Parts: sequence; structure tokens; C-alpha cells
Amino acid sequence: MSRSTSRRTSRRTSRPTSRLVATVVAALALLLAGCSSASEEHEAGHEATDASTAEAGTGTGHDDHASVEPAAEVPLRRGERRETLTMPTAYTPSAPYGTGTDDYRCFLLDPGLERDTWLTGTTVQPGNPEVVHHVILFQVPAEQVAAAEEKDAQEDGEGWTCFGGTGLDAFQQVDDAAWIGAWAPGGEESVRKPGYGVKLAEGSRIVMQVHYNLLAGTQPDTSAAQLRLAPGSRDLTELHTMLLPAPVELPCRAAYADGPLCDRDAAMMDVLQRFGAEGSRTANVLYLLCGGEPDPGQVQSCTRTVNEPITIHATGGHMHLLGREISVVTNPGTDREKTVLDIPVWDFDDQGARDIDPVSLQPGDTVKVTCRHTQSLRDQLPSFEGQPDRYVVWGEGTTDEMCLGMLQVSKP
Repeated sequence: MSRSTSRRTSRRTSRPTSRLVATVVAALALLLAGCSSASEEHEAGHEATDASTAEAGTGTGHDDHASVEPAAEVPLRRGERRETLTMPTAYTPSAPYGTGTDDYRCFLLDPGLERDTWLTGTTVQPGNPEVVHHVILFQVPAEQVAAAEEKDAQEDGEGWTCFGGTGLDAFQQVDDAAWIGAWAPGGEESVRKPGYGVKLAEGSRIVMQVHYNLLAGTQPDTSAAQLRLAPGSRDLTELHTMLLPAPVELPCRAAYADGPLCDRDAAMMDVLQRFGAEGSRTANVLYLLCGGEPDPGQVQSCTRTVNEPITIHATGGHMHLLGREISVVTNPGTDREKTVLDIPVWDFDDQGARDIDPVSLQPGDTVKVTCRHTQSLRDQLPSFEGQPDRYVVWGEGTTDEMCLGMLQVSKP
């Protein structure tokens, strides 16, 4: 039986509008962060550090990211403190459906929030960087904690299998996602600019979703999430995460077109076998969000209409190893067109969010994400050794693909 509370650790002594199927959220968001008063009491087991004790791409897709060191800490600002939430016990990853090279596992962590608190920064400390591909942090509201504990208890060992989102919601709000932060290779501690934060409600928990890359082995891991917290009484502007997924429909190269997985239906069945129903639906569900039908090609995009006033403060993007370039443009094709994200040479090891000059949008404005992928990178990256071309759709694995733009926004 798995435990549902986090072990709390000390540096001195160890103590413990648009809705989309949740699988759309199995990528990265290096956007948000957190903080809480240095004068507040800490329950036993959190690693708490306050400001009084702290100093106030290659273009070919990297494939050696597993050995990247944890992100460096950014000095705390006045009144902030850190809370480090560590997995209760080590977890040894494995393919949950008996096939494939990826494991997504969710761990329920308890920050012990006895009052509303602002999150102003996050980072992740991967316990075993050799196998940790990426980590996403989600907020679990107090009313869902019991359901999360039950889900945790249903599976042996720590946590539960969670290809896609946390598995706590049948649908995920892509306009206002539950993400509060994430880590990916090359990511530094994500710290929000002064005056902004994410509200963590009293009694809420944190789900740490870890993507394990089994191509790097199956060694045990004990990772930790570090929250940067500030008192909830502060007058901060609340930040939200808007997700911009787009389809992936990358056909095989002509020389490999007769391969067994070069047919889209066969490729979809392969994704189902590796990730189960929850982790395989996104490739088709995205067309409910983006419109149109599957159209094979290297370049795919999705245009969304804004339903309420928002101001964009930061942007980020996510693809996997076959990604070449990604962009996010507001009001494309109009005289108000503005590029808010442009990565012409994708580097998997550089997925941090980019702060931008604020861009305000009104209902009826549009946002478009565009990605380009290429099969030719299979010939250059060790992860694809011995793997011939296959028709690539949106999938959860290291050698599958995604196209995801991310916006950090505020609302009036």
C-alpha cells in the first residue's frame, strides 16, 4: 500500500472555456513558482529555508539530457522561504503495461498549508537524473485530496500510474491548467517577477508527476519538489497557466514507408499498447480542440480563440527529440500579429520559460502554436538506435512527440 503524504527533510537531520482529455497535459511547464512567510512555523519534516539565512542548443535535439544536474537555486527575496517535499520512499520505475520504454508516476506530497499561500517559484531536485526525463507539479485542491489519497492507495508502491495528467479529472482545463511548475533538462529554478504568484489554497496538496525514461535504466529514484513560498496576505497578482497543444502527424520517410508502424492506425495501436487508454487518446482528441482532421506533414499548428481578457507574462514550448522549431503567435494574419515565442532551433536541453513584455488579449483574439518535426533526427540520436521510422503521433514517451505551447497569464 502506498503512502499519500510526503517525507519532510531537513538539511541538518533527515525527517520525514476549452476542456480537453487529461492526457494533453503530459508535457512540461517551466512557468510557475512559490513562497511563504519565514516567520510561519514549519511542521516536522519540511526542509525550510527562509530569506534570513539565504543570500538576499545544437539544433539536432540533445540525447544526453539524463545526466543534467539539478537546477541551481536563485537567492530568496525578502519574506520568502523554501519548502522541499521529497517522495516518501524510493520508487523503481518500470513499464506499467509491460511494454514500452516510459513510466509516468504521480506522487502525492503534502506542503502542510494551514492557510492560503502564494507560490512564487519552483524547482525540482531529480533524485536520479539518469532516469528522470521531466517532472510536472500540479495543485490538488482540498476537495480532491481524499480522491487522490484513494488513488494512491489503490496501487502497490509509491504513487500511481498517470500517463497524461494526474488522473484525478476526466477533463483538464487547458485554458486554466492545474500546473504550478515543472523541471526539464536545462531548467533553472523558476521564479516569478515581483508582484506575481500562484495561489495555493489552504489544505491543498501537490502532485509530482515524474516521467521516467527506461532507455536509461530502471534504477530507483527519490526526487523532490522545492516550493518558493510567500504569505497569502500579500497583495500579489495571480498567475494562471494556459496550454496550447497542437497535433503531431509525422509520416515515415519514403524509404521506410512500408514499415509495420508507418500506417497511422498501426501507430495509434502501438501508442495504446504502451500507454493504455488514458495515455493514447490525445492524438485524436486534439482535433476536437483544434478543428480539422489528421493531415500528415512535418509542420502542424493549432489556433485558439481567447474567451476572456488575459495578459501574457511568460511563454514556453515543449517538444521531444524529433522537434526542430516551435513558435507562438498572437492574432496571426492581422495587423496586430505579435510573436511571443520563437525557437527556430529546438534544443531539448533548454526548455525554460521566457519572460516577455506583457501582451494583453481580449475575447475574440487568437493564439496560434506551430511546430515542425523531422524524422531525419532518428539517424543522429542514440535513443533511436535500431528503431526504424514509424508514423509519429502525439505520445507520452521519450521517442514519441508532442507540440505544446505554454502561456503564463494574469486575468483582470
